[in-house]
Amino acid sequence: MDKVDQNSGKTSSEKRGYLKRDFEIFHIKDKKSIEFKYHHHDFHKIVFFISGGVTYHIEDKAYDLEPWDILLVGNTEMHKPVIDGSKVYERIVLWVYPDFLKRNNTPRSNLLECFQISKERNYHRLRCQVEELSEVKSLLKELLSCKTTEDYGTDIMEKLLFLKLMVELNRLFLKKVEEKEEEGIGYDKNITALINYINKNLSEDLSIDKLSARFYLSRYYLMHKFKEETGSSIYSFIIQKRLIRARELMREGTSITEASLLCGFK
Repeated sequence: MDKVDQNSGKTSSEKRGYLKRDFEIFHIKDKKSIEFKYHHHDFHKIVFFISGGVTYHIEDKAYDLEPWDILLVGNTEMHKPVIDGSKVYERIVLWVYPDFLKRNNTPRSNLLECFQISKERNYHRLRCQVEELSEVKSLLKELLSCKTTEDYGTDIMEKLLFLKLMVELNRLFLKKVEEKEEEGIGYDKNITALINYINKNLSEDLSIDKLSARFYLSRYYLMHKFKEETGSSIYSFIIQKRLIRARELMREGTSITEASLLCGFK
């Protein structure tokens, strides 16, 4: 795995934004003001928030984080953190390709289930009691220790530990999702409805005029409110979403031309 730069708090993979193997784990601690734009990854992302002042935006919702909140960010979901640079921001971050989890599924256990439910229900934060996280914290500690040794079998142990961690996270998420809290979550119902509509209708005409008429909102209000809530323009968001979907379709074997049409690129 790549080493964390003690000065920047980043790894070489993090700087490039792509994943070179099935999964990675990073323990990052820094204190700086960084402004992120909405973005996505080809892999799923899990953030274990330890300390700092962070509001994490995922699609239409903004989550105010507390120590040991866990965030699930799917590979098609737009997101960005808003960071208070006056505080030390510490987190453990996991990156994992969906195909890796899929290869390790069984008829009884779907390791992608937490991400699938998170996306379907538009809820990405897992907040647990301290005692519920003892096993998760132990597994994270063991996984991180694998980065510092090259002993025989470490690669096998690392994979086993990662899969065990995913089992624990799925168990916690499935237990908590029915009792999800709304505390510390900000969103605008109009923007939520708009993003849901965009995600389900990427092949349709999504011009500002059409969206404005559909939601009975003025062009100015729609554009201003969307920018205020997400930090992104509606046009930029739609283009990103269409590109994400087109890439998914091409991976599944759809031709470039057909994928373009299905995603609204005329």
